[in-house]
Amino acid sequence: MNRQQLIVALAGVLLLTALYFFGNTVSPKGKPAVAAKASGEIPLDIKDILQASTAKLSPAQLAYVNRLDNAVVRGDVKNQQLQAYRQLAAFWKDSVQDSFLPAMYYMGEVAKLENSEKSLTFAAQLFLNNLRGQQSRLRTWMANQSKELFERALALDPKNDSVKVGLGACAIFGASAGEPQQIMQGIQQILEVARRDSNNMYAQFMLGLGGMESGQVDRAIDRLSRVVHREPGNLEAVLTLAEAYEQAGNKAAAIGQYQQARKLVADQQVIKEIDQRIKTLQ
Repeated sequence: MNRQQLIVALAGVLLLTALYFFGNTVSPKGKPAVAAKASGEIPLDIKDILQASTAKLSPAQLAYVNRLDNAVVRGDVKNQQLQAYRQLAAFWKDSVQDSFLPAMYYMGEVAKLENSEKSLTFAAQLFLNNLRGQQSRLRTWMANQSKELFERALALDPKNDSVKVGLGACAIFGASAGEPQQIMQGIQQILEVARRDSNNMYAQFMLGLGGMESGQVDRAIDRLSRVVHREPGNLEAVLTLAEAYEQAGNKAAAIGQYQQARKLVADQQVIKEIDQRIKTLQ
C-alpha cells in the first residue's frame, strides 16, 4: 500500500462508516462537467456503474431491483419515485457488498426529490468524502454528483459557508492532472470563506488538501497544522499532515504525525499499516 492509498484507506475508515450506518436520507444540461477531460477520456456514466453492480446480483436480487426501477406508474409520480429511490438506496447499502456507489447515487436522487438543504448537503458530502484516491473517471463522476447537490443546497441557503467550501473542493478534486487552473479556481472559492472566517477549520482543511493537489506542500503544511492544532483528534487531518511532511522531506515530523494518528484508531489492521509507514521512514 503506497502513501496515498494509506491516507485514503485510513481516513476512509471513518468516512465510509457514515455511508453504511447512517439512515436513508446528472449534471444539468448545458452545464460543463467539473473536469472536462482534455485527453479525450470518455466520461463515466451512472449506467456504467449500475451495469457493473447489477452483474453481481442473484436472479432474485435482480428481479427486485428491476421491479423498483419500474415501480413508478401513474398518479403521485414524485412520491412513488421517492419511495423507489429510498428502497434502492437501502438495498444497495445493506444487501450487496462493496456497492456503495449505487447506494450513494440513489441517496443523491432521494435528496434531489426531497430538496431540503440537510439531505442535499449530506448526499453531497458522501460523494466528496469518498472520491479522493479513486481512479480519474470515477473521481470526476463523483465530483460532478457532489457539485450538483451542493449547488442545489446553495440555492436554498446562499450564505452557507460549508456548502461553498464543498463546491470549491469539488473543483479541486474533480480536476484532471492537466487542469491546474481548475484546482486554483477551487482554492480561490475556499479562500473566500477562509479570509472571512479564519477559524473555519473545514475551509482550512480543504485548503490544505488543495495545497497538496497543486503541489504547494509548504502551504498545505501551514493549513493542516492549524487544523491539527485546533482539532488534534481529526484523524484525516493528522494523516494528511503526515503525508505533507513526507513530501517535504521532513521524516521526523511525519513520524510524529503518524504516531499521533496511531493513538486515534483502535483497528489493529489500521495500526499495523501505520506502524509499517513509520518503519519505512526510520
